Amino acid sequence: MAEQVSIFDDNPEYDAFTAKFKPKKTTDDCYTPENVYNAVADWVAAEYGVDRSRFVRPFWPGGDFESYDYPEGCVVVDNPPFSIYARICRYYNRRDIDFFLFAPTLTLFSAANTGVTYIPCGVKVTYENGAQVNTSFATNLDRWQVRSAPSLYEAIKRENEKNVRDRHKQHPKYIFPPHVLTAAAAYQYSRLGIEYRLDKSACTFIRKLDAMKSTNKDRGIFGGAFLLADRAAADRAAEITWELSERERDIVRRLDEGRQDMY
Repeated sequence: MAEQVSIFDDNPEYDAFTAKFKPKKTTDDCYTPENVYNAVADWVAAEYGVDRSRFVRPFWPGGDFESYDYPEGCVVVDNPPFSIYARICRYYNRRDIDFFLFAPTLTLFSAANTGVTYIPCGVKVTYENGAQVNTSFATNLDRWQVRSAPSLYEAIKRENEKNVRDRHKQHPKYIFPPHVLTAAAAYQYSRLGIEYRLDKSACTFIRKLDAMKSTNKDRGIFGGAFLLADRAAADRAAEITWELSERERDIVRRLDEGRQDMY
């Protein structure tokens, strides 16, 4: 039996559209990207002289940190539910468990009187669920009340920027030829104050281009489109024609001559 393929499968525009209607996650659902976690863990190991083999991560969906079996001499290096992070700090201090916890910057000091050191990095982290949280840390491994950590800030910022770049690469923008009219392109005429008319005899509805059939990544054009006759495509291309000014033509001439002094 042939596989039935929906035009909405693996369609980045459709995914972005439906994502708007999914339940919004709170900061308690901010699961840490692995490279960001490793940057933090490496810094903790180097700063406090602790072997990473002693690190434990008791926080996961549906987990109960109070029932976790903490090994002797372990260090909790993890991203806890932000809404109860002060309670978690108190719990660990009462049981003499070392920790280094992610915490939201704006409410970092809410764990007052829990015997912790605050490290307000204030670095924006994009978590696995897409939430961007201004992130700092709380620990009982240090002796200060509040301290900065420039090297930790830089390490996290560097890794987070890699993740942001990767996320942007996942959603390419598609440019269609004048013969393809999508709804996203058609509404621009109204926005720009242009009177546009497309005759029924000059177009036919399509869901994808043949070029899209050669790849498994593109299942079709989100919402479909109209394939236009040459005459309709030509009319559409001529709707707006911006002419270069003399100043801009001079810049073009200089560029053609290999000159960069146009300004």
